[in-house]
Amino acid sequence: MRKLAILWMVVIAVRATGQVPVKVTDLLKIKSVGEITLSKDGSQAAFVVTEIESDSAAKPAGWDYKYVNHIYIVPADGSAPPRQLTSKESASSPAWSPDGKQLAFVRAVDGKPQIFLLRFDGGEPLQLTRWRYGAGTPKWSPDGKEILFSSKIGLKELIKDSILNPTHVLPPWPTEEPGIPGNAALRPSSAKPNPDGNMEEIRTYLANDVTDKKAKVVTKLNFQDEMEVNPDMTFNEFFVQSLQPGALPVAVTHGFYQYAAVGWGSDGQQLIITAHIDSTENPDRDLESEVYLADRDGQHLRLLLGAKGMVYNNPCLSPSGKWLAFEYGPTSYTRIPQLAIIALNGSRATIDSIPIDRSVANLTWSGDDKYLYFTAHSNGGAPIYRVSPTTRKVEQLSDYNSGTGSLDLRAEHLVFSRTEVADPSELYTADADGQHARAISAFNTSWVQSRVLSRPEKHSFQNSLGQTVEYWVMKPVGYTPGHQYPLLLDMHGGPSAMWGPGESSMWHEFQFFCGKGYGVIYCNPRGSDGYGQDFMRANIKDWGDGPTSDVLTALDKTVAEGWADTSRLVISGGSYAGYLTAWIVGHDHRFKAACAQRGVYDLATFFGEGNAWRLVPNYFGGYPWEPEVKAILQHESPITYVKDITTPLIIFHGESDRRTGFVQGEMLYRSLKVLGRPVEYVRHPGATHELTRSGDNRQRIDQMLRTWEFFERYVGR
Repeated sequence: MRKLAILWMVVIAVRATGQVPVKVTDLLKIKSVGEITLSKDGSQAAFVVTEIESDSAAKPAGWDYKYVNHIYIVPADGSAPPRQLTSKESASSPAWSPDGKQLAFVRAVDGKPQIFLLRFDGGEPLQLTRWRYGAGTPKWSPDGKEILFSSKIGLKELIKDSILNPTHVLPPWPTEEPGIPGNAALRPSSAKPNPDGNMEEIRTYLANDVTDKKAKVVTKLNFQDEMEVNPDMTFNEFFVQSLQPGALPVAVTHGFYQYAAVGWGSDGQQLIITAHIDSTENPDRDLESEVYLADRDGQHLRLLLGAKGMVYNNPCLSPSGKWLAFEYGPTSYTRIPQLAIIALNGSRATIDSIPIDRSVANLTWSGDDKYLYFTAHSNGGAPIYRVSPTTRKVEQLSDYNSGTGSLDLRAEHLVFSRTEVADPSELYTADADGQHARAISAFNTSWVQSRVLSRPEKHSFQNSLGQTVEYWVMKPVGYTPGHQYPLLLDMHGGPSAMWGPGESSMWHEFQFFCGKGYGVIYCNPRGSDGYGQDFMRANIKDWGDGPTSDVLTALDKTVAEGWADTSRLVISGGSYAGYLTAWIVGHDHRFKAACAQRGVYDLATFFGEGNAWRLVPNYFGGYPWEPEVKAILQHESPITYVKDITTPLIIFHGESDRRTGFVQGEMLYRSLKVLGRPVEYVRHPGATHELTRSGDNRQRIDQMLRTWEFFERYVGR
């Protein structure tokens, strides 16, 4: 009867407004705006729209969907609606030529990215690069005569490449092949493969097995990518190619090092290079990075910023070349990089940090060098900020109730993408001071206006450490005072992530559950990003009890409002929050049902199974074989308390998830099954850790519906 009453209230709300609740298939309607770039004169903005289309190639037809990216252009003042420039094949990474007459972008050709040029005086896009390694992230030279781009190249290919490595030199660092000194394992052999021959012939035979994918031989420290065990090492190399017909790429980075980024100097005569160049250490062990200056051909590398045990990255040069903004900090995963600006006056300057205790992104200079603009996750949103390089005063230009995804600034036009409760993603324009912001796109407006949305209410409290914890409460669609409703406690992963009204990845899920008659509460417990370094580090050696106290306090305060039915509480979370879900139901039995997605349940085995293994030493102070650390990992692992889990639990994991490791889900499921507990385990074939964010859309719908259906078995009676 309670379920029928809730459904009737939703029907009444729909009839009163003419709107309907958000549906699960509305996920397929969401279009996301990103990769915004303005022409040099600031008059036009190019950007990318990611949308979801039916995948006609899938079998059976009609049930599967694919992502496509298209490039649009719009006047920066919003005087005309956006116009689509590309169609059919996906396109990304738009880059304006300095004269504004053409646009470079990236599109796949025969499975590899290549750079195309589109002139605005007419004609079809022309393919510029045909580089065998692919070409991405195009950047025009200031004179508009060349384009700088990146390519990913495998170690073995780089050794053999007669153009990039004409003398076939080997890396100067050890490959860490056991029993083989230095890099000797990489030296080519002239021996013929023979399984019954001498040792050299046998080694050649075994090498062929690797080439023919009959064996994977792992000697790397970082041997897992997002989907599989990957024993191969790749390098990000950078090239310059002239626009002249028949021109070939010319390498501007050299050697077997990890180059993170390369950009043009303001006059085009220098390059700014972010890399870690160390001739003695295997790149898998390198966590440091430096910033270098080099000639435009990559020669005469000069260290600008760097120190032992430190990371310097994201350099952003002001238009005049006077100022350089960048981020820096120790190699630890549990530290917030600091934002800094230095004056480039021909000598190494003193680093002057900017006073903002947040993780920043989207560094962008104003055309007059007066301000550096950026975004930062903060208090549930991602506001736009700016700072003067002379006064170091930080100004916040937008509020905490929305999230800025991408931005650019030219000629007093600030153009950015925004997520807010009323719309998952649109393009906005504003004055340079952030005033008079208005939407200049309507990619989601029409369908969102036909939906009744739940609006989050913000609350806060002081936790046991005296820190302010913020949480948001969303009442169910059709909420009527005096009635009680099921309540979902939804938690974020990371652990150093952050949720709030500006969170794009959860927009649909929150609204879907509210549309099904659930209240939703979400919280940023200790350890979250967006509240400064001390807050983010407050869960060191404490992944369980402390964060649990915070999220359950938020739940208790919501229940105290009187509208939540305490006999119909459910809980859900993914990644670290999958961990936290399992931890909570192993210590607290108030929930009627629970959902743990792609989580970590045994920290000691996660160290070997997941490619995010460095979370273990960074958060828990060492390694599983060290007695003190071993005791902490056992205490902090949900699997330790599996005998105390009696709450009905559905467990999700992607079958190709190497970030947390899919065996984590198998271990928790089998343990509960042996104990005879109510548990269901769902594996999504081919899915990675990004299943619910950018994964297969049919699987995303499956996960959401399956979670709701599981909850309904226990709260819908």
